[in-house]
Amino acid sequence: MHKLLIKNIGRLQTPVGSFSHRGEQQGENHKLDKAAVLIENGVIKEITSDGRLPQGGEESADMVVDAEGKLVTPGLVDGHTHLVFGGYRQHEIPLKLKGAGYLDILRAGGGILDTVKKTREASEEALYEKSRAFLDEMLSLGVTACEAKSGYGLDLATEVKMLQVIKKLDEQHPMDLAATFLGAHALPREYEGRGDEFIDMMCAEVIPYVKERNLARFCDVFCEDSVFDVQQSRRYLKCAAEHGFELKIHADEIEDIGGSRLAGELRAVSAEHLIAIGEEGMKALTEAGTTAVLLPATSFYLGKPYAPARAMIERGIPIALATDFNPGSCPSLNLQFVMNLGYLRDRLTPEEILTAVTINPACAMGMGDTIGTLEPGKQADLVIWDAPDMEMLCYRFGSNPVWQVIKKGELII
Repeated sequence: MHKLLIKNIGRLQTPVGSFSHRGEQQGENHKLDKAAVLIENGVIKEITSDGRLPQGGEESADMVVDAEGKLVTPGLVDGHTHLVFGGYRQHEIPLKLKGAGYLDILRAGGGILDTVKKTREASEEALYEKSRAFLDEMLSLGVTACEAKSGYGLDLATEVKMLQVIKKLDEQHPMDLAATFLGAHALPREYEGRGDEFIDMMCAEVIPYVKERNLARFCDVFCEDSVFDVQQSRRYLKCAAEHGFELKIHADEIEDIGGSRLAGELRAVSAEHLIAIGEEGMKALTEAGTTAVLLPATSFYLGKPYAPARAMIERGIPIALATDFNPGSCPSLNLQFVMNLGYLRDRLTPEEILTAVTINPACAMGMGDTIGTLEPGKQADLVIWDAPDMEMLCYRFGSNPVWQVIKKGELII
């Protein structure tokens, strides 16, 4: 039996519970001063405060970490990434500087399709090593779990290759990963002008194959102008649901074509992006209890507006913040920077932000019972920050205040 004691915590701050927090709950954090945490076999055994140590004190622990009065929070959870991809897309920057938009580049055969070509060409081993390095960097920034989407294959062989990489990483890397099958991410060149046929192929061949081999828990679609319309997205997602997938939707990123309303109709676990969401879309998400996964770093990188986070909280929609790490529209995996943007651009409070990068994305990834909060019985994923409080984490940007990362009760960093 391995016991780890973390003592002398200046402030321990965490959401509480294993459910998606919405409305006023979004800003409710439990705060303990002069706290200590006892971890037993990777699980939180006891949390104390006001200078008291858990039963048995230091003598009962195999290892003691002195937090030196610093802040402790749950490990961060990144609920939307495109972790596995071939190549990069730095050559698109000059086009963007000349005024080309995201969809302009996609229509010209670049964007996602450029990454599809490079991902199809890459070996599974190369994709694994590249993605493993990304996870190492994320851990160094305090992220202890993430969602990872496929979607740069757009055919059976490459989508499966990507999902096998994600599965192998989940088994071999300290990070916990939730796999999402995003087969309908764009229309590949070989199906140009034949979007309905592509959806037919996905429904007939790829969705059943992925589910039979248990390669992903979730299924996602890019419901957007010039990509997949609402009718195509509905057909694809209904097929996925019939095969046992839980649903996610890239919705209302550029145009409000009805993606968020579809998310509500199908009771999707999450709707993601939502920059252009309207009142009807917000009403649909509220009624369905769908989590809104907002991606402010993508707005920053593309020079686009930010999703109406404040309005969503007022309407009782659970909010998560994520990076959208990908080679085209957000080549950053720094969830700390997303927290800064949540504070400065989305106007969320530090308490709302902590909920948005811990328990809410954990629930949207199907992991809310085990991670996302610091409570007895939960998995011991913690970050010790070189900061006195959450306000400092949201205020400072451009540096990494992670002091130590503890994953499943083991000191990782």
